[in-house]
Amino acid sequence: MAKAGHAWSRAAAAAQGEAEESEDPLDAMIARTGCLEQHRQLQECMAERQDWRHCQEQLRAFGACMARRQQRERGASPAQPTD
Repeated sequence: MAKAGHAWSRAAAAAQGEAEESEDPLDAMIARTGCLEQHRQLQECMAERQDWRHCQEQLRAFGACMARRQQRERGASPAQPTD
């Protein structure tokens, strides 16, 4: 008799592996921020240049996009009491 947790099939494992390869969780998270295009441009630059210091324009654009998102979130959240 098989023990619990050992009942898996290679087909199910392969299907799960394909699903994981199709969407990167980090990309999905960044997509929800609305900054996916800036992130991809930064990734492409870093892959091409092999040095993030040569990608300052893309880095600033991505950072500015993320900062705008944080400001929108803070503005949409209920006011926090100030001490």
